[in-house]
Amino acid sequence: MAMDDTGRYNAAKLQVQRLRGFYIHLSIYLLVNALLLAIDLATTPDHLWFYWPLLGWGIGILAHGLAVNFSTEEKVRRRGRSRRAAS
Repeated sequence: MAMDDTGRYNAAKLQVQRLRGFYIHLSIYLLVNALLLAIDLATTPDHLWFYWPLLGWGIGILAHGLAVNFSTEEKVRRRGRSRRAAS
């Protein structure tokens, strides 16, 4: 493998690790908030509160997703791929 290929491989490996981390975070978010909804409906159906942790944690999920998919590093890689494809 040439040096450029090694760099691309390592960058792709890092992106896969970042995506995997995001999907694990998202899965835990969905499971925990489903559990909180069930607890809320079972204990105090007249006073709902489950949406507060859903909203707060959702902001963190959104930030994590944006960081993984739209980081400066990823923009540079995408720009490089499009330039190589155009030439």
